[in-house]
Amino acid sequence: MGIRQYWLHRAVVLMQPSSAASQSFTVSVPSLGTRHQLNYPQWVDLLAQEAQAVAVQKPKHLSVLLGDSISLWFPPDLLLPGRVWLNQGISGENSTGLLQRLDLLDQTEPDTILLMIGINDLLQGVDDETILHNQRQIVQYLKSAHPDAEIVMQSILPHAGEEATWEGRDRLLAIPNHRIQLLNEQLAEIAQEEEIEYLDLYPLFADSQGNLQMNLSTDGLHLNTDGYWVWRSGLQMYFYYAMDARG
Repeated sequence: MGIRQYWLHRAVVLMQPSSAASQSFTVSVPSLGTRHQLNYPQWVDLLAQEAQAVAVQKPKHLSVLLGDSISLWFPPDLLLPGRVWLNQGISGENSTGLLQRLDLLDQTEPDTILLMIGINDLLQGVDDETILHNQRQIVQYLKSAHPDAEIVMQSILPHAGEEATWEGRDRLLAIPNHRIQLLNEQLAEIAQEEEIEYLDLYPLFADSQGNLQMNLSTDGLHLNTDGYWVWRSGLQMYFYYAMDARG
């Protein structure tokens, strides 16, 4: 599988909602509002149930979202159509936790796995070396468990700096966005070395100072609906060029 890096630019056309909704896999599980009240073991148990249900049905064109609350809160109606989406995001997740639960997906057969993880590691004081090591371990596990899947490592998004209103604002301010950019450069190198895809979303969300645009965020860390439209547009560009490259 040849390495292709998708460096996206801010001059992106945001698509309007279409009548064709994405296909989400339906399991009898709590709503997102209820999920917010779950503790971590309950989260993992819930995601295990969802993954098992998908594994039994073996849907075609399965895409998996792996990550934290930013992935978790991706509105189902904004996910790209023509695919079955399995959202395996957990609020507050870090790279260590994600690495330890990858086996939940072992019986599934995705054709695309979209990974975004790392901001909570930074907020929890994890050093860059550990973050990068865990990211590589995650990629290597996914490559081994899902050899036919396209694995897409997505960049860590910026935060809004001084404009942030998130409750952990002081912790955000202790993480310069320049550090996130340097981490992303190293993530791109890992993707190249591991021969997977790298999707650089950072430029789509950053203002001229490299901070998260507040019009795309609820609190300077998490995304609002407009922010998810931007992410959706990045995914559209990726799938378009990936399919074109495959012929």
